[in-house]
Amino acid sequence: MKLQRKNMLRASALGALVVSGALVLTACGSDDNTKGTDGSAKPSAAAAGDIKCDDAKGKLLASGSSAQKNAIELWIKNYMAACSGVEVNYKSSSSGEGIVAFNQGTVGFAGSDSALKPEQVEESKKICTGGQGIDLPMVGGPVALGFNVAGVDKLNLDAATIANIFNDKIKKWDDEAIKKLNPGVTLPATAIQAFHRSDDSGTTENVTKYLKAAAPDAWPHEAAKKWAAPGGQAASGSAGVAAQVKQVDGAIGYFELSFASAQGIKTVDLNTGAAAPVKATGENASKAIAAAKIAGTGSDLALKLDYTTKAEGAYPLVLVTYEVVCDKGNKAETLPTVKSFLNYAASDAGQKVLLENGYAPIPAEINAKVREVINTLG
Repeated sequence: MKLQRKNMLRASALGALVVSGALVLTACGSDDNTKGTDGSAKPSAAAAGDIKCDDAKGKLLASGSSAQKNAIELWIKNYMAACSGVEVNYKSSSSGEGIVAFNQGTVGFAGSDSALKPEQVEESKKICTGGQGIDLPMVGGPVALGFNVAGVDKLNLDAATIANIFNDKIKKWDDEAIKKLNPGVTLPATAIQAFHRSDDSGTTENVTKYLKAAAPDAWPHEAAKKWAAPGGQAASGSAGVAAQVKQVDGAIGYFELSFASAQGIKTVDLNTGAAAPVKATGENASKAIAAAKIAGTGSDLALKLDYTTKAEGAYPLVLVTYEVVCDKGNKAETLPTVKSFLNYAASDAGQKVLLENGYAPIPAEINAKVREVINTLG
């Protein structure tokens, strides 16, 4: 089966992906992987030479982060088109569920929007014989704050105001704090309907890390996968939150930019203290991620992000999704496919399609280290 060439890419916004029979994705969990109406990725531009199948064969199961759903769908589509006889199934659910599945030994790798905790690393040693679970940063991107307020097309917010909205302290869209950040904009007295994730979510953890760092006085809760603030309404997965924001007047919620782009949901510009509010784009997220430092040790490449940057054009509300694998002790029957698939995801071609679909590529210097580690997996 031939891959589409680069000239088949369209520059239009994300469209729905019609998944062919050759692409096998599990349709369980909080997001339906077989439909594109919730923000699926558009067709890709990988060339056949970009994907090296090596000794890949059989079926590879993976699960976790719904933040990377649209990116990994695209990678799987390209990879399976190039590597006949290989089946990759990714269950898009949540980072928490992905880590649980990984540490139970039921998947070859997991997707997580936050790095492994020490206790999770310790638990992984039972599955990774002679080794342990490690974090490989593979997908970056902005977490968009989508809003649906009748008559309002553009909205600026800062971290403190966002914190007070999700803390149920700002209840109306015409609140003075919001009006002050949006001079000249007619804001209605509509009640704010704030939506958050119901499941344990790496996206939630990154949002709360941002609020804790950028607005500590307004956000008293600890950063965590589980939502802790009072009030608001819960929905399952990024797709569920995006669907509610799309449908409900007065709504605001958080999800990856690709979900907003696919459904035409307007997104908040962040007032970071820079000269101008910053839009949620892959390019602007890349400017923030480029300042990340490697915090992991050895083969673990967990990153430390700067959520308080005021650099011009840098969008600080970002996440990095890690693929969690064993450094040693991977199952012999799936190891060749894990290495082959992740090598494609970390390749220049694999990273290029991220920017084309609303995500942010991992900075080149860090990505080079990711490829080095993948080749040492055993």
